[in-house]
Amino acid sequence: MTSMVSAGLIAMAALLVSAGSQAQTMRPFLDFKTADAIRDHCLANAGQAGHAVAVAVFDGSGDLVSFSNHGASPAAAALAQWKGRSAAVYRSSTRDTATWNTPTAPMIATMEGGVPLFARDGTAIGGVGVSGASSEFDSECGTRAAEAANLLVSRPKPKSD
Repeated sequence: MTSMVSAGLIAMAALLVSAGSQAQTMRPFLDFKTADAIRDHCLANAGQAGHAVAVAVFDGSGDLVSFSNHGASPAAAALAQWKGRSAAVYRSSTRDTATWNTPTAPMIATMEGGVPLFARDGTAIGGVGVSGASSEFDSECGTRAAEAANLLVSRPKPKSD
């Protein structure tokens, strides 16, 4: 009887282990090192241009991964976070979301300076928000920082045969 119970428990454990491993799929995600690299690249770019900016990098779920308010005002810090979270959650630049005519949608930014982050395969992995300079510079700073990290700020177009 004991050996039957043991065999049953072993079989059940093997089934659970195999089911768990099959349910796991690897997909690109935004890690801390990449988020910090995006932040640092943007801060360096802004510093060279003579701007004090805040930079906020969010993962694909809209959670803050990296942030710096490098001499920018507290208002710029709040705006950078608003822009970055919006870009991550809506997977669109804040320049685009500003035209959607949905100013009361949760977490939506209506000011340029936030860009979404996509892996090379088109997987949405987050967003970056920049504030403290002109909106155009903020957007360009986030875009250049994403590109320096080998990420895209828009989904790649499907290839046609």
